[in-house]
Order: sequence, then structure tokens, then C-alpha cells
Amino acid sequence: MKLAVVVQRYGAAINGGAELHARYVAEHLAHHADVRVLTTCARDYITWRNEFPAGVEHVNGISVERFPVARERDERAFGMWSHRVFDMRHSIADELRWLESEGPFSPALVERVRRSGDEFDYVLLFNARYYQAYHGARAAPERAILVPTAERESFLGLEVFGPIFRGVRAIMYNSFEERAVIQAASSNHDVPGVVVGVGSEVPPNVDAARFRQTFGVDDRFVIYVGRIDRNKGCAELFEYFTRYAAESRRPPLLLLAGTALIDIPKHPRIRHLGFLTDQDKFNAVAAADALLMPSYFESLSMVMLEAWALARPVLANGRCDVLAGQCLRSNGGLYYRSEAEFAEALDRLLADAALSTALGRNGQAYYQRHYAWPVIEGKYLDTFARLGAEGRPSRRMAPVPGWLARRRKTLPSAADVVSRLPRGPVLRPSDTTAGEDAS
Repeated sequence: MKLAVVVQRYGAAINGGAELHARYVAEHLAHHADVRVLTTCARDYITWRNEFPAGVEHVNGISVERFPVARERDERAFGMWSHRVFDMRHSIADELRWLESEGPFSPALVERVRRSGDEFDYVLLFNARYYQAYHGARAAPERAILVPTAERESFLGLEVFGPIFRGVRAIMYNSFEERAVIQAASSNHDVPGVVVGVGSEVPPNVDAARFRQTFGVDDRFVIYVGRIDRNKGCAELFEYFTRYAAESRRPPLLLLAGTALIDIPKHPRIRHLGFLTDQDKFNAVAAADALLMPSYFESLSMVMLEAWALARPVLANGRCDVLAGQCLRSNGGLYYRSEAEFAEALDRLLADAALSTALGRNGQAYYQRHYAWPVIEGKYLDTFARLGAEGRPSRRMAPVPGWLARRRKTLPSAADVVSRLPRGPVLRPSDTTAGEDAS
């Protein structure tokens, strides 16, 4: 079997989000198939500037074909088109201009997918909102398997994505909440969809004591791992924690691991560790009393799964449907929807060792059942086998409307569309064999 993995950026040093997800999937599926990655020459997801040379290289044993980005992102134009399609009445032509302005605008990459013919059995497209996934799906719909990695975000309300979600061969979802919101937005219930997520590369020799010794940490602590950004809920986390620390007789340390994009409060109980190696990150999480996950929007939190792999409990933002749903289905963490709930839940985790231990063990069992790599690989391989047995699909992807229809400003704002979609955690998934237990 031959597989193509199509993703906006790719590299051993690109350690975030859908790009890391794509690399992990490519490297693990390479144990079972001939895998080739098709990507751009960009390293930075803000500018899409060409930094890698075009052509073929090998990354961790995987052949990677890179294609140039024809035009870097113009932040002013991208902002203008985003405002138009997300907040105003608009046309399909406006949405296509938004997609092009977001990028990475690489017609050469899309053309490579288009002319691949029968070279690949399946083309895995990461992630839904970007130019190469949208046009890649249209270039090879009979072989396209979409990995959306979509949060509850405004692009899901754009008209142009409906035919993509309804027209690909299959969709590999990160969570039941992601599947629910995409199905509500696109009515794609007849498209084969598996809740699969992604595993992690947990080192075999995690050492909590080594972290404490290396970084000079003697006190109890909770930890946040990831981009330190307002959009990740970190500003609110700082507000909640500083007031909690002021009112608590023995507050823990709050350790932060990751790149800071906002100012970090100068506070005696808050410490920024900077960017950690994978080994140091896992050592730190293993030593923590709990992992904090304050994000408002996630399709899947890899660091939350990693904490559970290490049997550590989680305290998550319950206003994120995905995080609340995973806490409920795993019974591996607590969640909060207000500052008072944050303080009460943190108090409980710190004071009740038996509860924390039980939550961590529940999370670890949940991780092993659903996110260990043999499980993830099996879900992909089962999907390929089922699609192969079905033969060619009977449905076809709807074409882009004609010139005049594309320009009619009849579409509501995407934000308004998404605001009307159902929300909340999925407590009882309809197919428990496809990803997580319903309990």
C-alpha cells in the first residue's frame, strides 16, 4: 500500500499541532505502508516564507517532497478577508479569496496531488482549514482521507467546506466533539468517520526526581505545557492562579513550559521554564501534582493525553467541549467553568492524594485503551481495509459553483453559522468502538 501525507509544514523540528500530528502518523504508518510526505518549503506558519529547499529529502526515514509557496501571507489582506467572511454577509468567491490569503498558497503542491493518479492508494490531508487540504481534496477526491484537526472555529461556518467534508472518502476525527460539530455544520453523516486522534512518543525512562534536581524545584507544583498565549487561555489562567495564590495558605508553584507570546506575571509562585526538550517535558509532567489545560478551543490536547500516559491528573477548562468531554469519558481529570470552580478543583487535587492518584490511573488506562500507538495504527489500517473493500465511492464531490453564483453575496457570516451549532461534551458516543468508551 502507498500513502501520501499532505500537510502545510513538515520537519523534525516543527513540534506543534497538526504538523506534529502528521509526522507521528506518517512515521507510524511507515511500519505498514510506503509513505511519502507532500508539503511546502515553509517553516513558519505566519508568513509561509520558503525556508526549506524545494525537492526531496528524508526526515526520520520518510521521503519528503517540498514545493515552494508562491506567495507569502499578507497579514493585512488576510485580516481583511477574515473579517469579511467571518463577520459579514459575503459570497463563495470571498471565501475562496480568504482561503488563498490564509495559505500556504502553493499551486505546485496541489498540482502534485492532482497528477499523482493511481500512485497512492490514499492521500491523507492535514488539516482542513488550509489551502493545500481544501484543494488537495478536490484534486484527488476518490483517494482523499481528511484529518481535520478542527476546533470549534469560525471556518467551519464557511460554505466552501461543506462539499469537502461531504465528498472525501473518509474523515479521521480527533474527538467525538470534533465529529459532532463538523457533522452538524456539513451534514456529512454518510461519510465514513472514525474517532482516532493521535498517540505520543513517551520516553521509556521518565524520571520525576531528575527534573526536580536539574531545575531546582523542591516545592509542590502544577504545570502548563504549550504555547503561552492568550488564545490558549493563559491570560485567564494567570488571573485565576494569582488570586488563588493570594488566598491560599500554601499555594503550589505554577510552572510554565513553552514559548511565551504574552507577558508572564512577575510573581513568586510563577516560574517560566522556557522551551523544554521532550525528555525534560515528560520528566516535568511526571513530577507535577497536576497538568493545567486552560485552552478554550482544542480538537485534541496531546499534552493532556501525555499527562494521562504518565498517570497524572488534569485540571482543564470546561468551556472547551473537547476537554470537558475527555475528562468525563476518561474520569481522569477535573474541569472548571469559572474562577471559583478553578480554585475549588485545584484545592481538591492538592488536598486529596487518593483522588489525584485515582484520576491519574483512570487517565492512564484511558490512554492505553484509545491512544497507544498500536491502537491508533489499527484504526487507520482498519479504515484503509474497509475503504478498499467498498471499491469506488458512489457519491461525488459537488463542484464549485459557476462564475455568477460564486459572486452572489447571499451567505451569512461564518461566525453566526457556528454560533447556532450544537455545543457541549459528547457523553454517550454513538460508536464506542471507533475511539473512546461511552462511559
